[in-house]
Amino acid sequence: MPTLGGLLKKRRTKDSQDLSKELQAGSTATGHTTTSPIAAEDSQHHGHHSGHHLFHHSHHPSNNSANTANSNNSHAAEHHQSNHSSAASNKPADGQTASMQSPAQQPSSTSAHSNSGHHGNAASIHNIINPSQQNTPQVSRTERTTKGKYTLDDFAIQRTLGTGSFGRVHLVQSKHNHRYYAIKVLKKAQVVKMKQIEHTNDERRMLNRVRHPFLVTLWGTWQDARNLYMVMDFVEGGELFSLLRKSQRFPNPVAKFYAAEVTLALEYLHSLNIIYRDLKPENLLLDRHGHLKITDFGFAKEVPDITWTLCGTPDYLAPEVVASKGYNKSVDWWSLGILIFEMLCGFTPFWDQGSPVKIYQNILAGRIKFPPYLHPDAVDLLSRLITSDLTKRLGNLHGGPDDIKNHPWFAEVTWDRLLRKEIDAPYVPPIRGGQGDASQYENYQEESEPYGQTGEDPHGHLFPDF
Repeated sequence: MPTLGGLLKKRRTKDSQDLSKELQAGSTATGHTTTSPIAAEDSQHHGHHSGHHLFHHSHHPSNNSANTANSNNSHAAEHHQSNHSSAASNKPADGQTASMQSPAQQPSSTSAHSNSGHHGNAASIHNIINPSQQNTPQVSRTERTTKGKYTLDDFAIQRTLGTGSFGRVHLVQSKHNHRYYAIKVLKKAQVVKMKQIEHTNDERRMLNRVRHPFLVTLWGTWQDARNLYMVMDFVEGGELFSLLRKSQRFPNPVAKFYAAEVTLALEYLHSLNIIYRDLKPENLLLDRHGHLKITDFGFAKEVPDITWTLCGTPDYLAPEVVASKGYNKSVDWWSLGILIFEMLCGFTPFWDQGSPVKIYQNILAGRIKFPPYLHPDAVDLLSRLITSDLTKRLGNLHGGPDDIKNHPWFAEVTWDRLLRKEIDAPYVPPIRGGQGDASQYENYQEESEPYGQTGEDPHGHLFPDF
């Protein structure tokens, strides 16, 4: 379902209404350092650093059923078509013990995998060494003020980075500091029509609260008579999803690197009582140095105890969500387990070629077949994350996230150095950093409707924080 984290969700994502319908059907049958765009000009216009989600749509092996179910859903956008060739190995580095204090090992062979339709300029998951980052990322708990900072006149629109049924994302250049950013434009009439007002306001509210090295950060927002605008960093490297499809699956140290960064980000969100609720490779962007940024906060919600909202991505839904029970932050740790499984195996554990209802049935049954090439430590971690027993699920126990961070599979990780981005990423996107290089994103026909229109605004009062 489309939420305003990224204008639109991937086709394997469902909203509460879609999920409820499918579940009912199933029950009758038996989910770099940044700078304010205006900081160089006026200190009174400081924003804060961020990233964005671009509306690429997955052709994921575990997505076929959801694609089928959503083919006529007005909430889904065009299918994302990747355009790079695979040059990375799909052979896991079983038993590999490369330290997270040093770069992850390069896969031992290459493949000519072409199922994703990629060609030409793809880089494999090489261990490309970067100089250590000297600046220490600051994790802020102070809510920032981002209202009324910018207007369309502050930016020069370069090109479209992604489209969806709510609008589109543009690559823009600040006229003040000349850096590149992403502006997400949401059509207010569409947001209202699709009953996404709450999700839109929630996303802005959540993004306004967070600042973390591995989370996107909102710079500012505004609105005109027809549209909502969100200014975020341009995250040049594209989606982790695309890299995973090129590689088929990641070697153990590579999956460990990305999983560790996600773990730190979720730990931070949970410390603010925020549940993310839509973890998946499509929502993980790579910055110019290969580090992750979690994007698309359309399902993020502040939940101090439990909530009942039925939303998420079919393959990643925890059983308590599928069963319409109250749930807590532990659903994100379940999703972390699914993410690690997908990175290591190339598919999700409960995927089924039939309807999403079958995926939900598999989730409730809870039976997982672990491929024999998985490292025993990985199997143990996954078994303790992807469990319906909340008294056994790591992250939900007395030790909290530390139980996950102290697991043997993460033994090589030096967590404080990782938070400071002092550990080199296993893959560096082949882009020209800081130059508005959008080569990792699709080309789209440009918007014909002009922005910045004035006149009657029947919906403006629904978005008071923009």
